[in-house]
Amino acid sequence: MKKRGRGIACMWYPIGFTVAANPSAAVVKVNEDGTATLLTGTVETGQGSLTVLGQIAAEELGIATDDVHVVSADTDTTPMDTGAIASRTTYVTGNAVQLAAAKAKEILFQVAAPMLGVKPEQLEARDRKIQVKNYPQRCIGIGEVANQAQFVMGQPALGSASFNPPTVALDPETGQGKPFATYVYATQIAEVDVDDETGEVEVLRIVASHDCGTAINPMLVEGQIEGGISMGIGFALQEEMLFDKNGKQLNPNLTNYIMPTSLDMPEIEVDIVKNFDPTGPFGAKGVGEPTAVPTAAAIMNAIYNAVGARIHSLPATPEKVLAAIKAARAKKLAQPKVKALAKPKAKSRQKRVAAR
Repeated sequence: MKKRGRGIACMWYPIGFTVAANPSAAVVKVNEDGTATLLTGTVETGQGSLTVLGQIAAEELGIATDDVHVVSADTDTTPMDTGAIASRTTYVTGNAVQLAAAKAKEILFQVAAPMLGVKPEQLEARDRKIQVKNYPQRCIGIGEVANQAQFVMGQPALGSASFNPPTVALDPETGQGKPFATYVYATQIAEVDVDDETGEVEVLRIVASHDCGTAINPMLVEGQIEGGISMGIGFALQEEMLFDKNGKQLNPNLTNYIMPTSLDMPEIEVDIVKNFDPTGPFGAKGVGEPTAVPTAAAIMNAIYNAVGARIHSLPATPEKVLAAIKAARAKKLAQPKVKALAKPKAKSRQKRVAAR
């Protein structure tokens, strides 16, 4: 018989490395045609980091994302980046990109100010133009300003910057300190069906609520959360490395190392929490690895809610779940039954009055 259960799991996760230097650097160049070139050492592994970094540069410069050409992961030409690891790219590299773009923009403002007859602090970059704040009619195209900077002023619109998250080492006596610059938070709820005769578990639905600061690209954030959940489902129910007594792996390929496919995915509802982080680029933090952290715990809690059996080792294969169900039943049967004491009968109202 299938029984349904729900489970919840919460998590917090640090962004970047602990205490050790964790820098990224970036170079932003504004071209004479109004486009920009971004140099970054970060690596695109399919998570969409280059898109996000391009968006950050474009937002700071007041141009479109399509106007930014990103050159990445070439040690001959790009500046240093610690790596696309520790869910750090949006926060650490993104901060470096924003700072570099801001320096290039400052040069544009210095050049455009006398052209518009105002001070640099009275300018803003929007819609591919350098314009006077609150007076957008007075404006010059960014390409024209970049050309003026390059060939008239002799000061190309070029900015470079690095960012290293500020941390404080933990005190060995008190444990106090600041090992990470920022943290992300999430809650996931899983709904499952458990067959108490076979131990088979089917994940029906997962609701995931994640705080990643400002979502620079909400569609990419949603995709990463869904991808992390698929990894979490595999971790919870399917993926296991098996070895024989000599230490040889029995399932070294994808024919017998089972991973979830699109057919195994449940209904997923994603909630992106709006939470501006003042230390991140435009309020962003990160979303990578944390997406997979609470999934397995939520599924295990849902199994317990459905059949009253706790699973203490992953993956929760049907054999393990069925054994846990039988153990829970045996434990319940072995508990001594306590005979309930009979409650004294209440006296009638007439007898209570007479007793007085």
